[in-house]
Formats: sequence, structure tokens, C-alpha cells
Amino acid sequence: MNELTTNPFNGGRVAESAGARALQSREVAELQTKFLMAERFPRDEKRAYDGVVNAFSRPGLAEHAQYEYAKGGSKISGLSIHALQAIAQQWGNIEFGWAEVSRGDGSDGVPYSEVRAMAVDLQSRTMRPLQFIVRHWRDTKSGGYKLKDEREIYELCANMAQRRVRSCLEAVIPKDVQDAAEQQADLTLRTKADTSPEAMVKMVEAFAKLGVTKDQIEKRIQSRLDAISPAQVVGLKRIYASLRDEMSEPGEWFEMGTAGVEGEGAAAAGTGQKTSAADALAQRRASRQKAAKEVVDTVTSKEAVPEKTSLQAYLEALEKAPDADAAALIVDEARGTLNDDELHQLGEAYSGKWQAPE
Repeated sequence: MNELTTNPFNGGRVAESAGARALQSREVAELQTKFLMAERFPRDEKRAYDGVVNAFSRPGLAEHAQYEYAKGGSKISGLSIHALQAIAQQWGNIEFGWAEVSRGDGSDGVPYSEVRAMAVDLQSRTMRPLQFIVRHWRDTKSGGYKLKDEREIYELCANMAQRRVRSCLEAVIPKDVQDAAEQQADLTLRTKADTSPEAMVKMVEAFAKLGVTKDQIEKRIQSRLDAISPAQVVGLKRIYASLRDEMSEPGEWFEMGTAGVEGEGAAAAGTGQKTSAADALAQRRASRQKAAKEVVDTVTSKEAVPEKTSLQAYLEALEKAPDADAAALIVDEARGTLNDDELHQLGEAYSGKWQAPE
């Protein structure tokens, strides 16, 4: 009559597998060993600081040490992921990286990866982790599509994770060490900047294609081009890279005014007609889109050379692509023609040329 009801929650703990327990124990042991080794062999800060400065005296590293773009009318610049990785290597006792934690399907039906980026100073035991979501989706001019190839998913996650790793490294590396690296990179670039008249002619020609005149360049640097300093050359190269990659527009860097500049289309026609900087930029974008469409039409046309396989044709088109948007368009077109193995090869070629990590 007085029987007790069995508690359904009693002993309901899910048993862990032996493999999971062994993996967890190994990770804990590895982390403890790293902390102990960092405590036993602390960094020599003076030697490490000198190592950082010496590393950025190499032109090859200095050229990739900084990024720069315009946002809200102001200049945004800082150390790149390559620079911070180099600093971490010289500073020592720092571990950094990223890992895919889990996968799932979003409410919109698009799969996603949960990714964790981190950086830890093993000596001071300062850690900065960041966890975020990466949708398995790629946007293109002609629309987006889900990623199914594992290689593409990995590269997308790696691309997104590198930016977070850079942020994590910024949090654990002392600010004065980062500033010293940035200053040395600037000094290295200034000593190798080409200020010859021939180099200035090439720079003016390059900017003219983007809708910027020589007068506007000289107004920005507040001197004539024949008196330009190495530091100003470095700054203009960074601005040119930003304009070329369409991260900013000429009006964000130069005083364009109401007077126009010689547009790319007008120059080609030899008319000398003046157009605004915005028109010149629009013409350049339209030209690139037209070139991309011509490449895709050539590959998908029935008049393509019959002895070439479809994969070979697409690979050749990928090499001729004028920019990353055109290359992505080519990959999109290939999805209805190539099999999985061929798409994988095409994806590798695309990633190698157009999706290098930051």
C-alpha cells in the first residue's frame, strides 16, 4: 500500500565513451604541460622585442604588415593577420588558432558551422576566445548558393576565422610591441619606396584609370609629385589598393570637386571628354562586369573548341577572369556541367587564385 514510486531521473546521466574521456584527459594534460613549460622557460622580453623589430625590417614582411581602408570619412588602418602571427612567433609562449566546434542547420535551411578562434599567452595565462557562426553560403553577383564541397566549407571557415584570430592576438600581445612593429614596417617601406619620375608617371596613369587626376593627387599630398616623400608614396599605394579592390571610392580620399576627370571610356575614345569621378568608377565597374560576362559566354557557348574537355575550358576561363566576381560567376556556371570531382578541381583553382586568406 505504501510503495514508493521510482524516481525516473535517478541514474539518468548519459555515459561517456572511453574514447571521449581519453581525448579530454589528453587535451587537459597537453594544456597543463604548455603552461608549465612557459613558466619554466619565460620569454626574454628584451630579446623578443628586438626580434619583432628585426622581423619587420625585412621588406617582404613589411609589405604585408598593414591594411588600410576608408570608413565614414576617416582612415582605418592596422596590422594584418600575417603581421600579428609574425609578432606572436617572435614574442614567444603564445598559442593561437581556430577550430570548428559543431555543425547544424539554420532556420532558413542553410547549414552552418560553429567556429572558435582563440589566442592565449601561456606565460601570463591571458586568454581571448571568440565563438561565432559561419553560414555555408556564398554570395555572387548572380545570386547565392549553398556550399556542399568540404574544401569550400573549410576555406570559408578559415577565411572568417583568420579575422577573429587577428582580433584575439591583438588582445594578448602588448600594445607597445604592436606599435613598434607597425613603426618599423613603415620605416622599412619608406626606405624602399620608389620616388623616381618614371615611378610617378606610372602612379599617375594607374590613378587616372580610377578617376583621379594628377592635380588631385598633388592636392592631397600638398606638394608636387617631383617632391613627394617616400612615406607619401607608401600612403598612395595603400589608397590605390583600396580603390582598386573597391573598398572605397575616390571621393573618400581626394577632393574631387565639381570639375570632372578624364573617364576611362572617354580616354579610350580619344575625345578628352570630362566625366565625374563617380561616372569613371561606374564605367570601370560596368567594363569589368561586361568582361566577366564575355568570359562566361565563351565557356558555355556551343561553339567552344570540341577537343577541349569542359573542365579544361572552365580552368582556362578562370585564368582569364578579370576579378573575383567574374571567377565566382564562372564557378556558378560550371555547377550544371561538371561532375563533383571536376567541380572540386575547379574550386581548388578558384580558391588558390581568388580566396587567399587575409
